[in-house]
Amino acid sequence: MISSVRLKPLTWHPHIEPVELSEATPEQLEAMKVTPSAKKVSEYVRTLAHDPESYVARTVLFNAIMYVEGGLDRPARELGALGASMVNGCKYCAVVHARRHAELTKSDAVVTALYLDRPETLDERDKAIYNFAHRLSVTPSKATQEDIVALRAVGLSDEEIIDLIHAVSIFGWANRLMHVLGHADSGK
Repeated sequence: MISSVRLKPLTWHPHIEPVELSEATPEQLEAMKVTPSAKKVSEYVRTLAHDPESYVARTVLFNAIMYVEGGLDRPARELGALGASMVNGCKYCAVVHARRHAELTKSDAVVTALYLDRPETLDERDKAIYNFAHRLSVTPSKATQEDIVALRAVGLSDEEIIDLIHAVSIFGWANRLMHVLGHADSGK
């Protein structure tokens, strides 16, 4: 039996001073009404708000991919985000999406298997999703028709496969934003 991995939240520290709410322009304040998962205005949101038009475009797309109703279920989207973030070395996003996956599934078995580098212990569906996220993140051009066949073999529909591709792909971008704009650690 594998011991469970417990992941504590990390704190993200920006390299660029976030926009101060008291000094924000009306356009920046309006942009910050759109937040990832409709949650708080974080330091990350305030950092991205330096370019309010890009921030809104990015966040509307992110929310449509990760939080839309229908299609691929949320745990699978979180697994795709987790797999991409692990490959991309984004510890902050990996921890956030590992915790969301565990919360949604009420189990940390998948997260534990991945953090202990034992993806072969996952069930066939999760293994196929993780393997695809890993492959697509390492070298996108290496994803092939066989990868799609493997996802269909575990029951994913074409709509769900496209949702997974979107989830993995947006983390190629999201992880790069996080890396360049700041760093994460376990401190406050």
